[in-house]
Amino acid sequence: MRTIKGPGIFLAQFMGDAAPFNSLKSICEWAASIGFKGVQIPSWDTRLIDLQKAAESKTYADEIKGIVNAAGLEITELSTHLQGQLVAVNPAFSEMFDQFAPAPYHNNINARTEWAVNQLKYAAKASRNLGLDAHATFSGALLWAPAMYPWPQRPAGLVEAGFAELAKRWMPILNAFDEQGVDVCYEIHPGEDLHDGASYERFLEATGNHQRACLLYDPSHFVLQCLNYLEYIDIYHERIKAFHVKDAEFNPTGRSGVYGGFQAWIDRPGRFRSLGDGQVDFKSVFSKLTQYDYAGWAVMEWECCMKHPEDGAREGAPFIKNHIIRVTDKAFDDFAGADTDDAFNKRILGI
Repeated sequence: MRTIKGPGIFLAQFMGDAAPFNSLKSICEWAASIGFKGVQIPSWDTRLIDLQKAAESKTYADEIKGIVNAAGLEITELSTHLQGQLVAVNPAFSEMFDQFAPAPYHNNINARTEWAVNQLKYAAKASRNLGLDAHATFSGALLWAPAMYPWPQRPAGLVEAGFAELAKRWMPILNAFDEQGVDVCYEIHPGEDLHDGASYERFLEATGNHQRACLLYDPSHFVLQCLNYLEYIDIYHERIKAFHVKDAEFNPTGRSGVYGGFQAWIDRPGRFRSLGDGQVDFKSVFSKLTQYDYAGWAVMEWECCMKHPEDGAREGAPFIKNHIIRVTDKAFDDFAGADTDDAFNKRILGI
């Protein structure tokens, strides 16, 4: 067993126009000052990184890594959540998702998709140049809007066709990551075609069980789906290569449940909370991940509907630190053990 690395912090929700949240150097110094040891970098924010340049220039990648290291931190992973979303977009959502891409690609689905695929390929090379072996992203969604709930009845073959197309789009990306020795870690998330274990298994089958089609584990999304997030680790631990530490709660009422009734986050039965304020059993989560020898980072993602992000971050670092289990190299009953002796063992067995 290995000790989980951390605490890390996903920088996406903290970036802003004012210091210390407006540059890689200053936000890393801030993160280190409140106890974090790693940063997950959103690759679409050019205040933090030029993704294409990091892919094409090892010198530039070393400069980025040097800025992070100078603050006493490590890069946990790069993230392409926004670009990954654009690999597959149902036309019903196309206009709303245009904002995730540069203006020249708006109102042009094919060009936007090509841009997104190229971004992921840059991320593969940039990750390798930065010395990373895991990458965080979304799968995108072709089926979520029209077929998430089977009413009207789904036409025969619709789901199979959707996952075949999703796999077709991702296979060149997965192969590009494979060439760089980096795992693609899909955050299993509502709004994505990969939103639970069953949908992930469909995708895995469609990609021929591609070795780089791995998982980012975030229990908060499973609380909101009423999915057993601990059993999920038992089932998929071999594929879990990244971990978002995010809390949530689900309190259904007589008026609203899983679907939320189109309400704002503060009013939904299922909502995200700062670490320790929700219902996730993190002691069991960290225990299971440690048991299965998860070797990656524990990265805080802040999405609380109530608490200020800076307070959530300041509380989050020690929360994660206190949940990381420092693994032992001893057995608890070593004191009662005897020296290894093959002949002695055989006498005990009568052989």
